This record gives sequence, C-alpha cells and structure tokens, in this order.
Amino acid sequence: MFIQTESTPNPATLKFLPGQAVLQMGTADFPNPEAAKSSPLAKRLFRVEAVSGVFFGPDFVTVTKVDAQDWTHIKPAILGAIMEHYQSGEPVMDDESGTVGHAEHDGPDSGLVSQIKELLDTRVRPAVAQDGGDITFHGFDRGIVYLHMQGACAGCPSSTMTLKSGIENLLKHFIPEVVEVRAVTV
Repeated sequence: MFIQTESTPNPATLKFLPGQAVLQMGTADFPNPEAAKSSPLAKRLFRVEAVSGVFFGPDFVTVTKVDAQDWTHIKPAILGAIMEHYQSGEPVMDDESGTVGHAEHDGPDSGLVSQIKELLDTRVRPAVAQDGGDITFHGFDRGIVYLHMQGACAGCPSSTMTLKSGIENLLKHFIPEVVEVRAVTV
C-alpha cells in the first residue's frame, strides 16, 4: 500500500491519500479522541502522540497536529497507523451515523437554502476538499448564511479570507438575498 501525502493551507494539518475509498458518503470530523468512538481508524490515529484532530473525506484522511510537534517526527507514525488499519480489514467507521452533511432547513427560505446548498456542493466543497477540508451548511437567518468549517479548514490561517472573499462573494453574486457568511463551531 502506498499512501500519498499533501500539504494543506493549514500548516498544522496534512492530507493523507490511501489510494482507496475512506467514506462512501459525507464527511466525518473528529476534533478530539472522545469523538472518535465510532471509528476504528480515527481511534488508531489518536494513539499517535501529538495528533489533535482527524477528518475523513471520500478518499482522504486529514490529520491535525499540536503546534509544538514537527511533521517530520509524527508523519511516519501516522502513515503506519493508516497502513495498519487498512491491513487489519476493520471498517473505517463502525456505522455511518458519524458522517456529516448539510443541516436541514425548513420554512419560507427553503428555496434559497436549496440554492445555497447547491452552490456549496458544486462550487465550494470540491475546492475545499482538495485542501483536505469541508464546509457544510449550518443555517440561514435574515440573510446570514452560517457554515461549519471542518478538517484542514478549521483553524486554518486563510479560512477567514476563504469565507469572506471567496464563499461570501460567490453566494452574494448568485443569491442577492445573502448579505453575509459566518463560520460556526458545532
């Protein structure tokens, strides 16, 4: 098994590509070891000292480290944990209940919200996934779109710029009712 690695805009996060599917649908975010109960792979990665977060996409694993550690010291252990997991035959997730998608939204704005989700799915999420993260719709209220940033996007130094200059401008261009975009933590 050959696992490729890619840097991300977030210096505390690396993207690992195992060369096979990681998740069939959605994404899964594990911001701490307690959140990793439903994933044998995430639990294995949190056993590596200095791992502070794990995120799964369709074909990648994003690992965030504590700032004090250098990648050259922990990257081999992470590669080993991923390889060991795939050789074990265990599933990545015990069940898909931990996977995340867009939040549901009913009400008079449901048509606008459908357009927002469509733009996120077709224009934003594929680009963000290339950087090892994901952005999901969390809510819409009085012209403000609330988005949840995960993986490499969470805590990334350029995330505010991406959110305001990129996503906000895109949504405002196509949907005039959007007046602002804000990040939320879940």
